[in-house]
Amino acid sequence: MRALKDAVKSAIDASVSLLGMTGAGRYVFGRMTANAMGLTRTVAHGTVSLTFAAPNALARARADTLSTKEPETLDWIDAIPEGSTVWDIGANVGLYTCYAAKARGCRVYAFEPSVFNLELLARNVFLNGLTDRVVIVPLPLAETLGVSKLNMSSTDWGGAMSTFGEAYGHDGKSLEKVFEFPTVGLSMSEAANLLKIPQPDYIKMDVDGIEHLILKGGASVLTAVKGVLIEINDEFAAQASGAGESLRSAGFTLKEKKQADIRLTGGAAGTFNQIWVRR
Repeated sequence: MRALKDAVKSAIDASVSLLGMTGAGRYVFGRMTANAMGLTRTVAHGTVSLTFAAPNALARARADTLSTKEPETLDWIDAIPEGSTVWDIGANVGLYTCYAAKARGCRVYAFEPSVFNLELLARNVFLNGLTDRVVIVPLPLAETLGVSKLNMSSTDWGGAMSTFGEAYGHDGKSLEKVFEFPTVGLSMSEAANLLKIPQPDYIKMDVDGIEHLILKGGASVLTAVKGVLIEINDEFAAQASGAGESLRSAGFTLKEKKQADIRLTGGAAGTFNQIWVRR
């Protein structure tokens, strides 16, 4: 089966290369890309209906699994008081950003540095009429202010598993990098003090590997946060222990950790969404 897929891919790549040499072929590709960006998926969770850009299979799958991939995240958002300020750190294409803004009327600051996800994130905010509730911050958060590379394992729209300034991924193992670009990263404290981004009431964090470093650089912000949902891989000891130390030092206690059944077969058996509450 793998050999057949590789053969089909090679044939398609060769055809695309040939067509790309002609003006007509380039026009066709341009129209195909434009038409793909116009494709959408409308899904509902409870009484909340959302529309998402769906130009590729991954973006469609993200929309279609809104209710099943991380139901604990939706439950956590549903418990947030209406009108709260939320930082969605690692927003990807904005599924949870849009849900929090629409379901709870939250003011959401969506941190997402991937140049491939930013267009979909912006489109999704616009498609759902949330431009007055969501602010997109196209920068990575880190431990300190500085220039480094965003190392990416995918260039797909809706892709994940990227790490700013480090060579490892969500599990602490070497990241299989396929793309990189230099950009500016800053700490949570600097985002609040330098960019004047309002203090969050709640933080959702999923950045696939450097959660512990981001928390370490956000002590001044964490002291006034009411609740945190953070994705942690129990098998990545430095991440798990470092994140726990920062959150406990800021006055939080671990209430529970949850994992959807879908993750048990998806290569992320050691990864949980941890829910931390103020003591």
